Amino acid sequence: MEPVTPGIMIVAGEASGDLHGAALAQHLRRLAPSVSLSGMGGSRMAEAGVGLLSDVSRLAVVGVMEAVGRLPGLYRAYRGLVGQLKGRPPRAVVLIDFPEFNLRLARTAKRLGVPIVYFIPPQVWAWRPGRARLIARLATRVLVAFPFEVPLYESAGARVEFVGHPLLDRLTSPPSRRQARDGLGVAADATLVGLLPGSRKEEVERLLPEMAGAAARIAEARPDAQFVLALAPTADRDLVSALVAASPLKISVVSGATYEAMAASDALLVASGTATLEAALIGTPMVVCYRVSRLSEAMGRLLIRIPWISLVNIVAGRAVVPELLQDRATAGRMAKEALALLASSSACEAQRAAFAEIRRTLGGAGVGERAARSVLEVAGIPP
Repeated sequence: MEPVTPGIMIVAGEASGDLHGAALAQHLRRLAPSVSLSGMGGSRMAEAGVGLLSDVSRLAVVGVMEAVGRLPGLYRAYRGLVGQLKGRPPRAVVLIDFPEFNLRLARTAKRLGVPIVYFIPPQVWAWRPGRARLIARLATRVLVAFPFEVPLYESAGARVEFVGHPLLDRLTSPPSRRQARDGLGVAADATLVGLLPGSRKEEVERLLPEMAGAAARIAEARPDAQFVLALAPTADRDLVSALVAASPLKISVVSGATYEAMAASDALLVASGTATLEAALIGTPMVVCYRVSRLSEAMGRLLIRIPWISLVNIVAGRAVVPELLQDRATAGRMAKEALALLASSSACEAQRAAFAEIRRTLGGAGVGERAARSVLEVAGIPP
């Protein structure tokens, strides 16, 4: 009889989690080739060798009302993962953000005696700080991306380790402006504005029409301007194509070239999320935009404890990039802020200087390997 290989379950619930889960999986397979990997994620995790029980691209949501329509799919995914935990318990479960789902799964794993590693835990510094105590009770180890998270989780009683942000591994050598423009076929002296409307259906539906409208206004003021839209891996390609086609302006849509689009652009209109930190690490000035339902907005105002929503401003601890939220995330305001960046080299340089500070704060590369070694230690699997 062949020996049963030890297993690790990785659970991610959205595009950024899929990205981080894939990087972790690659290092786990390199350090412990016999380990079997399963869980929930997207195309990147699948390519990294994770056997997916559920596809994240069909489940990711934002906001309270937006989640209602996805509850049946989320419940099916949860039941499938629980079935695996009971039928073939892994040596450890790695949870990546996605707290509403993952904390519920963590309770089940804890009852079954499966060790839990929370990699990129919920943003308790932004809202619902009580979750830090819950995570401390449930998780065997917490691996955090930001240094200021360490004391927060330590004070809650968690065993916490600062491993750094996974993006540092992906952006050790980002494309230069020239390389990116050559790859996209954009002239060196052209004015290029990048559009990143998010990865989830609700984000795209709410933001892309306004971004396209902003692009039209920018083109009126800067007739030489060109526009590129970077399609997120889990975004609905048909929806994006339909919304872009509705615009009289030519907007190039690129897939699998997000970093190239960021590096090639003079300014970005970007949905709040991981993409803002990616753009900062690449060094491209940006305007951050976001919209959620009215109910989600009302709940957020009651719960959120910090004055910003973009990771760039949160990590910097000050307003580095402009944020246009809800009713302020209009085509007119987006165009105004983007044109101000395009017209002011000093404003762009101020953002880039702050981005350099952020990179230094986040530590160095090797995040995936540090996280993988910690996961294997918890799982009791020698690398």
